[in-house]
Amino acid sequence: MTDTDWDKFFTTLESWQSRILSDETDDPSVTAIARKSGRDPWAVLVSTILSLRTKDAVTLASSVRLLAKAPTPKAILRLDEEETAMLAYPSGFYRTKAKNLRAIAMILLEHYDGKVPSDQKSLLALPGVGLKSANLILSEAFDLDAICVDIHVHRIANRRGWLRTDSPDASEAILREILPRVYWKKINKLLVMYGQRVCTPVSPRCSLCVLLEACARVGVDKSR
Repeated sequence: MTDTDWDKFFTTLESWQSRILSDETDDPSVTAIARKSGRDPWAVLVSTILSLRTKDAVTLASSVRLLAKAPTPKAILRLDEEETAMLAYPSGFYRTKAKNLRAIAMILLEHYDGKVPSDQKSLLALPGVGLKSANLILSEAFDLDAICVDIHVHRIANRRGWLRTDSPDASEAILREILPRVYWKKINKLLVMYGQRVCTPVSPRCSLCVLLEACARVGVDKSR
């Protein structure tokens, strides 16, 4: 489906979000860290890694705690792996994340003069960085046009009938073709919150949906 009125869709969604958000404390964790750090690429990368399979509140607390001790790649290597893991706790798979962050720091120091690369190919070569993470880093740290497709964006895009895909990565590829570039950086923040509060995975709150009129409701058997 490529005949979506994207301007109307995003204007409606932004209006909804402005009514829901009380202040910047409602920002997703990685966005909050990007804002607090002045878009520091290392801070954004650390928070992005910690955010995987972890709730925003936990990610934010773990990110702040770890970055206080390791504000640079060089600083994290002064910590041992156990200390790094404890600072990352209780984010999901915190020991694996600690190991990956230390490995990433070594790569950055050896190959990028300690700086986080600003291209997708280089980011994808880093341990623990997948397509969603790479695009989130490009968007939040470097303000580049990138579509970050997590499970919420993937689910809503399929539910609305924009595409038919089996994975977030496949959804990202199609969205790059059909979504106007001006909305690439906006879609994740807007749809993640909408997916958490209204267009939920099970029994979505269709009675509260401000976008229901043009929704195909693909796969929705039960709603509230």
